[in-house]
Amino acid sequence: MKKLLLISLFYSFTLLLFSQTQQIENLQRQQKAIQEEIKNTNKLYLDVKKQTTTILDRINLINKQIASRRELINVQRSEIEALQKEEQRLESEIERLNSELKKKQEDYATAIKGMLNHKHKQNKLLFVLSGKSIGESLRRLQYLREYSKWQRSQAEEIKKQNAQIAQKKDALIKAKAEKEKSLLALQEESKKLESEEKIRQSEITQARGKERELRQALQQKQRQADQLNSQIEKLIAEEVARQEREEEARRLAEAKKQAAKPAADTKTPKSSESSAKTETASPSTGTSPRIDPNASRVSAETFNLSKDFAANKGKLPMPVTGASTIVGNFGTKRHSEWNVTTNSNGVDIQAERGADIRAVFDGEVSKVFSFPGSNTCVIVRHGDYYTFYANIYDLYVKQGDKVKAGQSLGRIFTDPDTGVSRMHFQLWQKTTKINPAPWLNRG
Repeated sequence: MKKLLLISLFYSFTLLLFSQTQQIENLQRQQKAIQEEIKNTNKLYLDVKKQTTTILDRINLINKQIASRRELINVQRSEIEALQKEEQRLESEIERLNSELKKKQEDYATAIKGMLNHKHKQNKLLFVLSGKSIGESLRRLQYLREYSKWQRSQAEEIKKQNAQIAQKKDALIKAKAEKEKSLLALQEESKKLESEEKIRQSEITQARGKERELRQALQQKQRQADQLNSQIEKLIAEEVARQEREEEARRLAEAKKQAAKPAADTKTPKSSESSAKTETASPSTGTSPRIDPNASRVSAETFNLSKDFAANKGKLPMPVTGASTIVGNFGTKRHSEWNVTTNSNGVDIQAERGADIRAVFDGEVSKVFSFPGSNTCVIVRHGDYYTFYANIYDLYVKQGDKVKAGQSLGRIFTDPDTGVSRMHFQLWQKTTKINPAPWLNRG
């Protein structure tokens, strides 16, 4: 029973140690990802030209920067708490090991003292030979061997315990140093946050003088977004309906084929041709792909993706190469500063000038069309899922093309007046729109 209790305590301790270490490592990974996000956002913020027409863009980016900075500070605080717990655990462990060591040293010292004070401190050979019989002498010899072995094992255990204590002390020193480093980093991030909030306030103050103009700009953007969304919904609904019709036609054709077979027909069937005919791409809507050596290139990155689209939530690559950040979220947003409500069926992603817009998963280019304010747009079908990419100006693909995850669809359009390079990305499951942000790997 006692042995089982010791095993249970050891298992619980090991589990706690692993859990604590894993938590610290996870928090450190989160920090690196957020720091990369902040770096990207800051780079994009500096790329945007400072003029009246870009006030909203700059405010969006600085808001994103502040939100990421606050998230980083929260993660750093969690790491400090975890390091403090680790420090306390190590101190407790060192205390326990010291207590065990002291007990072993005392037991060892008592045994040595007893041996020295024993009448058998005389010559060992004489002790063995002075037995009253051969059997007693042999028993004395065995006793001396076992006693000597016990002494060596005790000395070895004490040595190991000392090494273990030294190791724990080194780990404690490291944990304290990590905590001090994290505290300094937290102070530094807090200062940066304060500075960014001042920049944001400056941008907001400047924007208030242009409130009417900015409200009109937001309303105009929302009208364009609504028109684009209507077009996307229509095209995807048509595509879904077409796929369903073709699937039904294939099913009926297969059923008729099976019904027409003679019951007694035992001939070996000929190799059947695929019932799913290659789909003929419908004519492009006036947007022709540029013949480019990069047309079929796939990013050198490896995307550890499942073949099942639905199994890749949180793993899909960002739909644009290089530094990028989400500046417009899915769903309804109330802009309290301008008294305007906007709604989005996807996310807006700001990227670097000249970045490539890329497919997030293997699929087929279902539609290519142009739309005012969004340049060339592409819809890619991935089975029951569809992804939409807007603001392409240099097209690399055409309708009907098969594409791979990471393959470039074209280059992102950069507004020459503002320096802003932004794309719009949507995700649909048949005719149901989905928030794409949780599906993207932004690490």
